[in-house]
Amino acid sequence: MSDIIQLLPDSVANQIAAGEVIQRPASVIKELVENAIDAGATQINVIVVDAGRTSIQVVDNGCGMSSTDARLSFERHATSKIRKADDLFSLHTMGFRGEALASIAAVAQVELRTRQANDEVGTVLNINGSRFVSQEPCSCPVGSSFKVNNIFYNVPARRKFLKSNSTELNNIISAFERIVLVYPNISFTLHSNDAEIFNLKAGGLRQRIIDVLGKRLNQDLLPLEVDTVMCKIKGFVGKPTSSRKKGAQQFFFVNNRYMKHPYFHKAIQNAYDRLVPVGEQVPYFVYFDVPAEDIDVNIHPTKTEIKFENEQEIWQILLAAVRDAVGLFSDVPTLDFNPIDNTEIPVYDPTKQPVQPQVKINPQYNPFNNTHGTSRATPHEWEDLYAGLTMPKRQTEEAIFDTPADDLYSERAPIHYQYKGMYILTAVKSGLMVIDQHRAHLRILFEQYKSQIENKTGNKQKLLFPDIVHFSASGVNTFLQVSDAMKALGFELSDLGQGDYAINAIPAGVEGMNSVKLVEDIVATAAERGSFSSDEINTSLAIGLARDAAIPYGQVLSNAEIDDLVNDLFACSNPNYTPDGKKVLSILQQQELERILS
Repeated sequence: MSDIIQLLPDSVANQIAAGEVIQRPASVIKELVENAIDAGATQINVIVVDAGRTSIQVVDNGCGMSSTDARLSFERHATSKIRKADDLFSLHTMGFRGEALASIAAVAQVELRTRQANDEVGTVLNINGSRFVSQEPCSCPVGSSFKVNNIFYNVPARRKFLKSNSTELNNIISAFERIVLVYPNISFTLHSNDAEIFNLKAGGLRQRIIDVLGKRLNQDLLPLEVDTVMCKIKGFVGKPTSSRKKGAQQFFFVNNRYMKHPYFHKAIQNAYDRLVPVGEQVPYFVYFDVPAEDIDVNIHPTKTEIKFENEQEIWQILLAAVRDAVGLFSDVPTLDFNPIDNTEIPVYDPTKQPVQPQVKINPQYNPFNNTHGTSRATPHEWEDLYAGLTMPKRQTEEAIFDTPADDLYSERAPIHYQYKGMYILTAVKSGLMVIDQHRAHLRILFEQYKSQIENKTGNKQKLLFPDIVHFSASGVNTFLQVSDAMKALGFELSDLGQGDYAINAIPAGVEGMNSVKLVEDIVATAAERGSFSSDEINTSLAIGLARDAAIPYGQVLSNAEIDDLVNDLFACSNPNYTPDGKKVLSILQQQELERILS
């Protein structure tokens, strides 16, 4: 039998490696910008065309490369960052594997122009799909300029699965933000299709955060700083009043490297326990400085997952530091007691004798004398009182959610009961129906708003004084994609520049709500879906607006309001479930009630 094992060609091996390192255009920008930082650059410019599909260019003023290094840099595992295996445990650079440039060159057409300060001329080098094309001297400034054209041109399956330009641009902006927030001492620019998205000057950390995410965040930031033998933690956390349901800006960095860490996120959430509403989150920008030998960043190709040797101890330090930051500035929300209708408690006066309460007795009262008490109801009065209710028939093996709405809600009682401001109880043909009032209203509003968007029949309510909402760069990109659908709902926003928009009108029926938070939540919901087809945009906006406008838990409703809510629910196309698949109602069967009471 002949041998069947063989070595893969370098081009195939590079494409396999590129599948892990280069997932989308944002991955290319991340790797090239990190290399520019390691080269000591103080000015880095990023230019993308068609969200990176057509072209990505990263220009820096770093140390540059010699002609030999320029050629060698595209070989797999060629790096200047480490020399031996032990160096992996004391990393002080962003890159170290030597895979990035080889992976990029394997799936794109790359042109590199580079020159060192002591060289009179530079080098221009071209590589297409791991195939070396040319290398020759050229005139260029000190530093490096990488131009990556037609990403995944030789891997059509990968190119086909790239998302829309808006989604890919949002990913590029997110990757860019994660880098620029770590290096405020470096100037950055980002251009997309000749439009400037970022122009960041070198400065302090707080100023960099404000420049990237907006001036409104400045008033919500609390400084965080702690220095221990195990680690140093600095940065900023948000005030409790800055919490929001969606779109909170949250970043962890360790040794100037962005990371995702759900365990440390939980520590911050615990620090705000009972200070923010359930389900809301605060922004934070936390920077860890940990000895390099105490962490391992080499566990994932994207380097966003990091293992800590002293994870539990750092968790406790972080929790205490955030609590101190919030407590130091006395930003705990004040308790606002409503004095109206409260029982008045007199102040104790030791000089006055307490007045003994008087007990009044009616000596003429006789419980057996009907003239002094309430007369008993006669049998025919009880029958009249329950005339509207009939005993429902037994229902055998009937699937609740397969029953038509008209049959499900037939023979209903005229009177409903609201339990603890959360559930509505009403008698129906098959037993006792329990309806979640918030989810029921969510389903009703969702179908109403979806219909308004599709038919462009949304009514607007003008605001006497326009509110101002600020979006980050990615938020602006998302808003532009959903602006037409929001206009169909009844929103009217005008661009004020630099990410600020004036809210001039909102949909009729949501007056009294915080219009800024309403718009922010809708755009954040649309961004979470990550896709911008017309139907998905309409669905996302309808869900976001319905979720904010739905009746909250705890709101007391009159019987007429409950009746209208229930009638509207069963007029919906699917009254059984919310748009996100949660149960709206449940029925306690008649035989089950009889079994319980037997």
